[in-house]
Amino acid sequence: MIKVKTFANTLEIFHARKAMEALDEEVNAFLERIQVKRVVSVSDTHTTDGSGATIGLIRVVAYEI
Repeated sequence: MIKVKTFANTLEIFHARKAMEALDEEVNAFLERIQVKRVVSVSDTHTTDGSGATIGLIRVVAYEI
């Protein structure tokens, strides 16, 4: 059965790389913890504020256990 999990992270100015690494670690820990057999899809997108500045990251993972 395929399941979907969404992860989110906020971005601070000059800390985008650190935020992306933290998001990677969170997703990898989740996948290991529940012993995922196969990752079907991974999709990243960003969120913006009223001025169009990027303020967050969203990662959606489809997986099979």
